[in-house]
Amino acid sequence: MSGLKPMDAEQLRENAHKMVDFIADYYKTIEDFPVLSQVQPGYLRDLLPDSAPTHPESLQQVFDDIQAKILPGVTHWQSPNFFGYYPSNSSVAGFLGEMLSAGLNIVGFSWITSPAATELEMIVLDWFAKMLKLPEEFLSAGQGGGVIQGTASEAVLVVLLAARDRILRAEGKKALEKLVVYASDQTHSALQKACQIGGIHPENCRVLSTDSSTNYALSPNVLNEAISNDIASGLVPFFLCATVGTTSSTAVDPLLELGKITKSNGMWFHVDAAYAGSACICPEYRHHIDGVEEADSFNMNAHKWFLTNFDCSLLWIKDRNALVQALSTNPEFLKNKASQANLVVDYKDWQIPLGRRFRSLKLWMVLRLYGLENLQSYIRNHIDLAKCFEDLVAQDSRFEIVTPRIFSLVCFRLLPPHNDETYATKLNHDLLDTVNSTGKIFVSHTVLSGKYVLRFAVGAPLTEERHVLAAWKLLQEEASALLAPL
Repeated sequence: MSGLKPMDAEQLRENAHKMVDFIADYYKTIEDFPVLSQVQPGYLRDLLPDSAPTHPESLQQVFDDIQAKILPGVTHWQSPNFFGYYPSNSSVAGFLGEMLSAGLNIVGFSWITSPAATELEMIVLDWFAKMLKLPEEFLSAGQGGGVIQGTASEAVLVVLLAARDRILRAEGKKALEKLVVYASDQTHSALQKACQIGGIHPENCRVLSTDSSTNYALSPNVLNEAISNDIASGLVPFFLCATVGTTSSTAVDPLLELGKITKSNGMWFHVDAAYAGSACICPEYRHHIDGVEEADSFNMNAHKWFLTNFDCSLLWIKDRNALVQALSTNPEFLKNKASQANLVVDYKDWQIPLGRRFRSLKLWMVLRLYGLENLQSYIRNHIDLAKCFEDLVAQDSRFEIVTPRIFSLVCFRLLPPHNDETYATKLNHDLLDTVNSTGKIFVSHTVLSGKYVLRFAVGAPLTEERHVLAAWKLLQEEASALLAPL
């Protein structure tokens, strides 16, 4: 076999150095690319051969193709001008952890498959729980503990399955068609998917309305009324998903009041803080998760706003047995002394797949190489930049802030001339398309109370004040161009 061997230390050294140089050069020039990829669907099929090569090609040939053919089709999430959706952070520490995880390449489904992978994950999630001042029941010393899932979608799915099985043990298997799930209309669509997978009847998924009177947070009264109606109809309320920092607008549900309602009805209470959980390591934002002590489970994504490369979604649970009972399998080929003697945690029983990567390395390296104080400053800086953007929007009477900013997301829109609301959607849709097609920035949108709203989320590691000011200038210029003919 000529050229590259499957695994050779010296070839790895030589080629990995080239790859690191390539990635470092990418970061140096990341601002030169259009943030949002400008290609058309199917563009790549015309550029690549229709079958795999028979003989090896050189790394340089591959690099040339990445540069010419792949990068034009990439939307640059790490660009300092990426303000869409929510951030998906990477960092030098996160990248190094990812590299080491890829290098060791273990498949850590049970403790015995790599004891360090299981034990480091338990320790690092305990560290993080303490940074968030989570209740002690979420620490691994007791009945609970933390686990790294791929995404918040997986986190909500595994706790929904745990909750479902717990209630079915009490009510009997036939009760499945009576089980009811509750959430606000701002809750991530991952919950709907979890219900589909978990066999919850679609008509038993209560999507409760929110509005601007609570800044789109779920009202405890609305929840109480829905639960009472369902109980009166002979149904079984069993699961509530509350959100701290909703996808559309970063609304924060009132955890304490909601938690009391779920407790009095014997329901499972899950709190999804996928985006905003990171901010809660700062004492001045911690109050947003007050009431988390009432929750059965809590999750946040370190890969969003915590400098940890995707994927790294953190889930804590008070009763690990509920997860294990729902998800455990024990085939002969996985049996071993440590597991049989109940001396260890086998994370395969806390998740959907069997296999798992050594993801805790990334988080451990981020925590160690940056430290809590730097991480807090990092979060605060983005919130300050969002405040700066919010102030700029507020000074321009052609625009309005649609809902108050809480973290580093600003929801705003261009006001239609003569208060013509029917025209407002088209106007803001056009503004979004125009700024995104310049390639200079990327923003995304949502709909709140029927209004088409632009979302400006600050959170990319390289974003500085100059990027925010330039983005606002572009938005103003394009708004002027759209309003001129009117």
